[in-house]
Amino acid sequence: MIVTTSSSVAGKKVVKTFGIVRGNTVRARHIGKDILAGFKTIVGGEIEEYTKLMAESRDQSVDRMLADAEQLGANAILDTRFSTSFIMQSAAEILVYGTAVLLEDEVK
Repeated sequence: MIVTTSSSVAGKKVVKTFGIVRGNTVRARHIGKDILAGFKTIVGGEIEEYTKLMAESRDQSVDRMLADAEQLGANAILDTRFSTSFIMQSAAEILVYGTAVLLEDEVK
């Protein structure tokens, strides 16, 4: 499956557009990790616990978007975008969305 932030793929043409596909997850922080992160804010540096949490959330959201596109019969997702929003004080949503399409090689 081709996934890109652009609206086209070199050497390919869109032969069918299925529409918007998306994947999301809402993750809550762990109180123990919050304590460790609090110490990091005092001394500075990357907060690895949150970096890992966000990376896992993005991966899960992309996997869900890919599954959505595959169910439609798409072989590519164009114009892919990510969005983040806070649901409550200790939880955030990662949303990824794009346009599911069927691509074929351009005939020259």
